[in-house]
Amino acid sequence: MILEIGLIQVESANHIHFEKAIQRAVDETLTGATGFVSFQLLKGVEQENIYAVHIIWESIEDHMVTFRESPNFVKWREIISPYFSRAPEVNHWLIL
Repeated sequence: MILEIGLIQVESANHIHFEKAIQRAVDETLTGATGFVSFQLLKGVEQENIYAVHIIWESIEDHMVTFRESPNFVKWREIISPYFSRAPEVNHWLIL
């Protein structure tokens, strides 16, 4: 399995809106997606404008090909990207 970790910077004034938007995006685009296992949202303590998104996928292809090339990815980004202060940093980790 693969853990996708995305770091997203959001301005303080948009925290509540972003948190609601990302939950909506999960409900509308990730739930039921091929290979999607779980989602977790974390908010920084020392850096309160940084959110960490943890998404577990069955395989990297499920994320990078199946999801990213689907209309659901376009919708995912449409819902959450208005709240980004800068482009997210995304990396993948192999779960051992």
